Amino acid sequence: MLRIAGGAALASALIFASAPVAAADDVRDKQWPLVAFDAEAIWKITRGKGVTVAVIDSGVNANHVDLKGNVIEGKDFMDGGSTDPGPNESHGTEMASVIAGHGHGPDSSEGIMGLAPEAKILDIRDDGGSTGGFASSIRYAVDHGASVINISSEGSSRLDAEAEAIAYALQKNVLVVAGAGNDGSETGYPAGYPGAVAVGGVKNDTQIWENSNYGPQLLLTAPATFILAAGTKSDTAYRSGTGTSDSTAFVSAAAALLRAKFPDLTAGQIVNRLTRTAGLPASAKGLALPDEHYGYGFIQPLAALTRDIPAGPTYGPLAVPESLKTGQNDGGQGATPDPSATAPNATGGAMSDDEQAAADRKQVIALSAIGLVGLLVLALIVFVIVRIARRNKGGGNDRPGGPGAPGGVYQPYGGPQPPQQQVNPYAQNNPYGGQQQQTPPPSSWGSGRQ
Repeated sequence: MLRIAGGAALASALIFASAPVAAADDVRDKQWPLVAFDAEAIWKITRGKGVTVAVIDSGVNANHVDLKGNVIEGKDFMDGGSTDPGPNESHGTEMASVIAGHGHGPDSSEGIMGLAPEAKILDIRDDGGSTGGFASSIRYAVDHGASVINISSEGSSRLDAEAEAIAYALQKNVLVVAGAGNDGSETGYPAGYPGAVAVGGVKNDTQIWENSNYGPQLLLTAPATFILAAGTKSDTAYRSGTGTSDSTAFVSAAAALLRAKFPDLTAGQIVNRLTRTAGLPASAKGLALPDEHYGYGFIQPLAALTRDIPAGPTYGPLAVPESLKTGQNDGGQGATPDPSATAPNATGGAMSDDEQAAADRKQVIALSAIGLVGLLVLALIVFVIVRIARRNKGGGNDRPGGPGAPGGVYQPYGGPQPPQQQVNPYAQNNPYGGQQQQTPPPSSWGSGRQ
């Protein structure tokens, strides 16, 4: 089967509108995910400095005003020349800007700001059209300093070389983030391989985007509709689009932020922080997770950066490639050990009968102590509940709540502005984890329509 990759067939933004450079309030203010994520609060914690994200795509315009200085020349696996994209190859530039655009103008207040504006982009040009798919470009990214790899592309055929490259990246502690696809069918590849982070798309109201692909491999979702990004028609061009490509770029950017804040965490533990803090719309509450459409939910980067979350096992929620389970990947170098596994004794050998008996006695004593503490805590909880019930007897106070009304219709870049009376639906209860605002600003957020 032919891979669905390259040019317009990339798992990319589906709706585009080209326009010339514009004032800050005509570009920056339309980056609704930055508002939803409360990017200003995130950037007080980290901006992704010191992290390199490989963008395996159609090439990145390193001279774009919002990307200049943030792009590292990589390799062209398509033509063997420069990684510079052609005038109609804007997809890679778009993804790079969503991840690490730094804006321009006074205090960088104009143009596109990525979610991780101080991360670096390793520019790798590849459409996955070779016999090994993206295998060579993935390995190149791993061997040239990337700690996150963004592949906003999706194909229908499984390739052994590609699967082995994903395992190689995970073994080397590099996170591969890939788009699920945009035709409302099952998740393709490379998102579908064990070890990869498969990403779907949600609308601004956090409901699943109708064309987002699905399947048991899906781990996370992120904003997908009407995403403004840098283009390639000129060094000051912009485009607006919809698709899981953009969702993938947001997850890669969030991973870059986490890798900057928590450099000692493994790739799987980074994903653990993203899945443990992911959110779901009210309509999806109660789903068994990971859900085939939402995965563990939509990313909430601020919560992932600030909540107290145990590191967890080495691979976190990632499906572990068989080669890493058996230690046979790349000539049997061996897999990174899982700290959740049972450890041997200090000498590395099996325990003797006396040692085992002593360990068993210690375990029994520990479990007994835990049980006693648990009973005491339970008794205290019952006591508190009874006191509260007596205090509130004879009167109650229902407190209905929930997200605000959906936002106004968002016009693609260059279109008319929404009515000013429409308000930010996340201002009082932001499902993406942003801070509350007492006075909601006028909305420029979309309804997520296609």
